[in-house]
Amino acid sequence: MAPVPAAWSVAPQATPQALGQPPTDLSGWWQRFDDPWLTDLVAQALRANASLQSAQAALRQARALADAQAAGLGPTLGVSASAQRSQAGNASAGNRFQAGFDASWEPDIFGRNRSAADASAADALASAANLGNVQVSLAAEVAASYINLRALQTRLAIARDNLATQQETLQITRWRAQAGLVSSLELEQAVSATAQTEAQLPALQAGVTQALNALAVLTGQAPGTLAAALNDAAAIPTAPPELAMAFPAETLRQRPDVRSAERRVEAALARLDAAEAARYPSFRLGGSLGLSALTLGSLTDSASVLRSLLASVSAPLFDGGALQAQARAQQAGVEQARANYQGTVLTALQEVEDALAALRGDTERLARLQTASTAAANADLLARQRYQSGLIGFDTVLTTQRLLLTTQDGVASTRASLSNNHVRLYKALGGGWQASADTGLPGDWRPGPGAARAAPPDPAAR
Repeated sequence: MAPVPAAWSVAPQATPQALGQPPTDLSGWWQRFDDPWLTDLVAQALRANASLQSAQAALRQARALADAQAAGLGPTLGVSASAQRSQAGNASAGNRFQAGFDASWEPDIFGRNRSAADASAADALASAANLGNVQVSLAAEVAASYINLRALQTRLAIARDNLATQQETLQITRWRAQAGLVSSLELEQAVSATAQTEAQLPALQAGVTQALNALAVLTGQAPGTLAAALNDAAAIPTAPPELAMAFPAETLRQRPDVRSAERRVEAALARLDAAEAARYPSFRLGGSLGLSALTLGSLTDSASVLRSLLASVSAPLFDGGALQAQARAQQAGVEQARANYQGTVLTALQEVEDALAALRGDTERLARLQTASTAAANADLLARQRYQSGLIGFDTVLTTQRLLLTTQDGVASTRASLSNNHVRLYKALGGGWQASADTGLPGDWRPGPGAARAAPPDPAAR
């Protein structure tokens, strides 16, 4: 398996672990953004999202199949009763009444049935981890859509504010053109700049509508349902600067997709054991105890009691190599599951490293853009004042207004990107689900009697 590094290559800010404290619980990481709307939307999605409901149904199915497989390890007992009336030719009709119990048991000498039950139990645990992975992805997608909505609303407000300023400048330019103080060229430049800003508004408004529709569907509602509640602009949610980090091995332990891949390896190994055991003899014990009589009253006589006991053994003699081929197929399945596990581990490590790198880059970019935006606002104010006084030409005003719109829009976009990268990081760290202390998986289900429950492998030891 791929080696797990001891620390992240992109050094984050000071973490709780670096201070000697336990890492922060990330099961509800979206609450760290301190945005009530975001918290409510994620809660609604975790209750009503269609994909999540499908994953929950798949988990119930896997658990039921595992319980059914585990139940086959014990003996079976059945009861039967019958009444028969028959007549042959011209003879008198006769009756026969029967009642009894049947029992059977297959001693699992070589562990074939137990291995099959272990495989089903591991599949159920993997399905539970898949449910956790859906929860993680769903929470992250809701948060990203909500951040995108607030970013678009902020950018729309910025564009409208700049448009109002440009319209004021356009009116001044018209007055100056009527007075012969500026040429028609400057007037047309002012008209063009204003129209370009106006052209951004429909695209941003369409983006707002699409983001609202996406959030509605994610929360299990029809598109347009959230328009009235979320149409008013609000600030882009931001995460606190300190990072609730975990070391690489601990991250892999809490990621549901890694746990699912581990369980798939366990299931493949159990199926390989079952395929190997199928090449050995199988044993079966059976028996019955019943009553048989011609009349109902005679059923209580001791002479009507029927007893039987059967023991059998069977072994494959010649199958053309089918069982050996089945074992080879299961061995290939083990190798495939291990390769998938390795790929999942490497992908998990990459996602965290990429999110940390993006966070560091966006943090530096945002600081510089905020400085540029402040300077652009000051330059725009000075340029408009001097233009109104006739001290500078319109080209300077046009340049400063364009720069102001660009930098302010860049600040809003980068702020949203920074928040989205926090979402990516929390998702990569496995936040968004709560693992059970016993099984390491959501829910209170336990495998049925006889099914193995191996402890989750330690990713750090791979």
